[in-house]
Amino acid sequence: MKRIAPGDLSVFLAIATHRSFRHAAVELGVSPSALSHALRSLEDRLGVRLVNRTTRSVALTEAGERLFARIRPAFRDLSDAIEDLNTFRGQPAGSLRLNASRQSSQLVLLPLVTRFLRTYPDVRVEVRVDDALSDIVSAGFDAGVRFGENIAADMVAVPIGPRQRSAIVASPEYIARHGTPRTPEALRGLPCIRYRFLSGVLYRWEFERGGKEVEVEVDGPLTLSDQELMVEAALNGTGLAYVFEAQVSALLAEGRLIRVLEDWCPTYPGFFLYYPSRRQLPAALRAFVDFAKAPG
Repeated sequence: MKRIAPGDLSVFLAIATHRSFRHAAVELGVSPSALSHALRSLEDRLGVRLVNRTTRSVALTEAGERLFARIRPAFRDLSDAIEDLNTFRGQPAGSLRLNASRQSSQLVLLPLVTRFLRTYPDVRVEVRVDDALSDIVSAGFDAGVRFGENIAADMVAVPIGPRQRSAIVASPEYIARHGTPRTPEALRGLPCIRYRFLSGVLYRWEFERGGKEVEVEVDGPLTLSDQELMVEAALNGTGLAYVFEAQVSALLAEGRLIRVLEDWCPTYPGFFLYYPSRRQLPAALRAFVDFAKAPG
């Protein structure tokens, strides 16, 4: 077998991590065609096929899965060793890749990242907006941001941002037409804007008052998978929407939306920054975690 250099394997590692030539090419700063040529050359020298490619997907062969499982920890150890050198720097440097849902990105993460970059100008941050529950380790991310109940048990979770609260809102025209619901159960007879997770599951609206918890499976003419669109639909009078309070506070103050069932919407723990518990923290991530924990 011809000699294989670590740089050759890094090409395969990027493709295997992203399961995408395009995303791997962006990470490595080369064109997808150059990446494909490099992989083909590696496969020729190894004498085995590592990746099955179609126009729509990338899948590892059995040999590719075995190689990926063996070299990923080794490359991670090399990366950690290089990160150790950051202890000799005056300020943390390097890159930080974060995976976050759209709402957490808008409400807490982007403001936090903006302040962080002012304090640590030698760090570069990439935020991938992803409403699916991705495996941040296999996808090559340093950390993610989600609600606490969606975080795996083997992760370290750090609360970021304020406590959150839901709001049930509708346009003044809608309220004039359909009236104001006084209890969660009254929603069952009203047009509501439903929310469908990327998994396909429809969200059951959750309420709590005086220790009593209620879930309501609402119905309505419109189902969406984006909360910003739900706010727009509510403004247009399509139905009641269940959204984050912070998303609509200005619209409520302007009178463009009206809030109902406010006493059934208590505050709850908000978003969490999470990262693997069994890995030494890179300097950039360690600085970001400490920054997130700091008050203000």
